[in-house]
Amino acid sequence: MSLRPGEDAALATLAGQGEALLARAIALAEVNSGSRNLPGLAQVAGSLAALFGSLGVVTLRDPAAVTTVTPAGETVPLALGRNLHLTVRPEAPVRVLLTGHMDTVFGADDPFQACRRIDAQTVNGPGLADMKGGLVVMHAALTALEASPFAARIGYEVVINSDEEISSPGSAPLLLEAAGRVHCALTFEPALPDGTLAGARKGSGNFSAVVRGRAAHAGRNPEDGRNALVAAADLALALARLALPGVSVNPARIEGGGPNNVVPELAVLRFNVRPADHAAQQAAAAAIAAQVDRVAAEHGVTIALHGHFARPPKPMDARQQGLFELVRDCGADLGLRIGWRDTGGVCDGNNLAAAGLPVVDTMGVRGGAIHSAEEFLCTDSLTERAGLAALVLMRLAQGAPLPRP
Repeated sequence: MSLRPGEDAALATLAGQGEALLARAIALAEVNSGSRNLPGLAQVAGSLAALFGSLGVVTLRDPAAVTTVTPAGETVPLALGRNLHLTVRPEAPVRVLLTGHMDTVFGADDPFQACRRIDAQTVNGPGLADMKGGLVVMHAALTALEASPFAARIGYEVVINSDEEISSPGSAPLLLEAAGRVHCALTFEPALPDGTLAGARKGSGNFSAVVRGRAAHAGRNPEDGRNALVAAADLALALARLALPGVSVNPARIEGGGPNNVVPELAVLRFNVRPADHAAQQAAAAAIAAQVDRVAAEHGVTIALHGHFARPPKPMDARQQGLFELVRDCGADLGLRIGWRDTGGVCDGNNLAAAGLPVVDTMGVRGGAIHSAEEFLCTDSLTERAGLAALVLMRLAQGAPLPRP
């Protein structure tokens, strides 16, 4: 290892903490906090508020008002959990935003609710890698920073949101507000099992197309009907067949229909779009609009399109490259080999980069099989990644060069 005076003592505070950090991560993971499980989210938020309260005054912020489209095609309010916010030394010359999420993809009725050891180095658990282990790493890194002689030179904000897994609709204003006050961001999504970081990311948009036709008797006068289900299926096939460079479309669900002897008057098509860059996003938006207009005209239905590209594409530009290289160099000084590769996955890092921030968004634990019942965390990565994040923060406090927006 190659450390500067003062850094080694701060990092030494992490020694021997592995089992304690693991126990903390497991305790968080075994409280279900699916994005729609408000009681579970409130319980986890309370635990995190107590934990991060050791660093400063924590507030739990209400989400912004947002809506969702029901299977009946109605737009209704969407209830979301509160979001944790912490600000420390906002007057410091260097300011960093650290983000994470407390929600998981596993609902309250999901059978995957408990953690189990697979072997000495691996633990399986719901949201353990994505990203309750990352939240524990974030706190440990900040605690090590506070023990260093460099803490006074760096300020930070922490935002831990309750809706990241559903594209952060209620927490986006808080994230953008905080982004406007800092110089760069670290997000504690999991790295790959070998420690590889996510580099450039595609964008993502989730959409609901509400198709309204006209009901009729399927045997007596079907010609008087306008089949919304068939129109939705036509639209789904057309979108799946879009041949646009850098764009993938996933039609995910069609809701609607009814008795076999009734021409369906309502259907809702849900689909996801992933553009590789901003040009691809614009091309996808135009192609979707064209297909909506075509299907509506050919089938004699109306189609209302809801949704947007909540996650802009995140290219690996010069701003991003500079922060990634700092993380890589800190890793080398700790004896870690840090690399990165492009991914189709998305996170709050997409939005922070679009707001003008350099951001590395896989500073959490090493792990894998996320969003499945095989999700796992590599136990030795808890102290490893806490040390990496702490060293990055100490180097920023010491004036490491950082590309400005």
